[in-house]
Amino acid sequence: MFLFGVGTAFAHGSSEGGSHAGLDIPEISHGEMAVISEYRSGIIDLASRAVDTNEPFRRILNYAEIQYSYCLWGRVPGSVTDEGSPFNECAHAYLAATKAVLMAMREMPQEALAANRIISAVDVDMVRRGLALVTCQFSGEAFNTADIVKPRWSRVPIHFASMASLTGLSVLLGLAVFTLRRFLRPRDQLSE
Repeated sequence: MFLFGVGTAFAHGSSEGGSHAGLDIPEISHGEMAVISEYRSGIIDLASRAVDTNEPFRRILNYAEIQYSYCLWGRVPGSVTDEGSPFNECAHAYLAATKAVLMAMREMPQEALAANRIISAVDVDMVRRGLALVTCQFSGEAFNTADIVKPRWSRVPIHFASMASLTGLSVLLGLAVFTLRRFLRPRDQLSE
């Protein structure tokens, strides 16, 4: 029931029709996503330590982090690899921003060497795994820092991996609350 209510509230939360007052972020292909996702933490770590930054760089980095949290930190199975996942467009957004941050660091004197190493590793992985030409329905979609792309909550019930993982998470949270309440009760209530 909760997912249906949330789905209705967020059904139209994609990047379509939003304000474009922010910064444009170039699209990312489905194949690039699969590889960039594996390097994401290294890219973000390097970017967060960058010294010679400017406002557009920081805004795109911030957008990448915000989008990542909206996509439940990439933890929903299939969010990156499954085009049918309700989290796939959302994943495209945070990984496109991550790629934009990486490409911007090529021009930064202190980060250029490390950024170019990551770019070379990504290129090699894409060729080795044959992902260079792999696309999906969101591969041509550019993004904008003014538009937060939310998961398509209304599609969660019909996507098995998403539904199973979110149901499992709900059960675990429920058990944790039950366990905490049981252990935090005063001792004299337990004896009654």
